Amino acid sequence: MGKETIELLVEGGKATAAPPLGPSLAPLKVNVGHIVAEINKKTAEMAGMKVPVKVTVDTATKEFDISVGTPPVSALIKKELKLEKGSSEAGKARVGDLSDKQVKRIAKIKFGSDDKRFTEMIKGTARSMGVSVGIGQVTAEEKAKEKAHKQELKDGDKTKEAPKEEAAPKEEAAPKEAAAAKEKPKEKKK
Repeated sequence: MGKETIELLVEGGKATAAPPLGPSLAPLKVNVGHIVAEINKKTAEMAGMKVPVKVTVDTATKEFDISVGTPPVSALIKKELKLEKGSSEAGKARVGDLSDKQVKRIAKIKFGSDDKRFTEMIKGTARSMGVSVGIGQVTAEEKAKEKAHKQELKDGDKTKEAPKEEAAPKEEAAPKEAAAAKEKPKEKKK
């Protein structure tokens, strides 16, 4: 027969037999629950992040191999700094700061090495997210400024979505009133 490979993205430590995993594995007649448990065991330390997983099943023997990829650098940075998301204005507003030690830790997780070329990649991604490296914690003033900017963006979206009520021109109103008058039956005088 051969080997079948299924690639998917699962939340670390929270894979289930529900779609997309279960329906992909069921036709291969393997123990889906056992595979799910193994995936959860291998991805437990990446809880809260989407993790690429590759399941290779030998269709003859029903043996399987699970290889776990690494999450994107941006997800690793957000987890390290406990951020919900990056800055809405990267380069102007900071949402966090990584230490050199944290940059090296992320590089080791992502690339298996903290070589300078890998740490520079991490720093570049951090900059694009509005995360500085080695400057120091984000001040309360910076946090307030970012929050105010997000609110401005949110308010701007609301005004774009809200329909503007305009007064109907008198020419349009007159035909409607005339049509309504025609529809009402007139009372006859006795």
